[in-house]
Amino acid sequence: MIGAAMLAALKDAGYAADWVRNGATAADTLACQHYDLVLLDLGLPGRDGIGVLRGLRAAGNPASVLIVTARDTLDERIEGLDAGADDYVVKPFQMSELLARMRAVLRRRGGDGAPVLSNGVLTLDPATREASAPDVPAVQLTQREFALLQALLLRPGAILSRPELEERIYGWGEEVDSNAVEFLIHALRKKLGGATPSST
Repeated sequence: MIGAAMLAALKDAGYAADWVRNGATAADTLACQHYDLVLLDLGLPGRDGIGVLRGLRAAGNPASVLIVTARDTLDERIEGLDAGADDYVVKPFQMSELLARMRAVLRRRGGDGAPVLSNGVLTLDPATREASAPDVPAVQLTQREFALLQALLLRPGAILSRPELEERIYGWGEEVDSNAVEFLIHALRKKLGGATPSST
């Protein structure tokens, strides 16, 4: 129930999210799929979350990891952080707090602790999903517009391929329109006056 509710809330917040239910599948998925952020429960069947985390870090995977668990002793929190987690959230929690912690972890991963993302021209507030540009007041973005612009602003100057961008816009099992990225870039440029960063 918690996993299904979190998946729905993440998609409502504009994230492309995938959900696996055991440690072995999590380890296999993380070995072959790129993720910016992993929400990791320590009490996974098959292989526990600490084992998954240690395997992830041993493989050199730089994905940010936020532990979400009912294990709340000091020793367990220290073990998770020392194993390579970026933050730790104890159940039960409010989804608004989890989303705020995710935004903070992603900001740090991008090398910037500021509450907004910017490339010097465009500004994106992940908390409100509003973007602005010079001479353009803040505009509300759709979920997928937000996911695309966030992917571009988290790595300013980097060239992202269409498949890389589609991974950040769509979750597993979601049908990807053939021109989705171009359509979203066109919509963003229309809203923001042509200041949107480019992709390949």
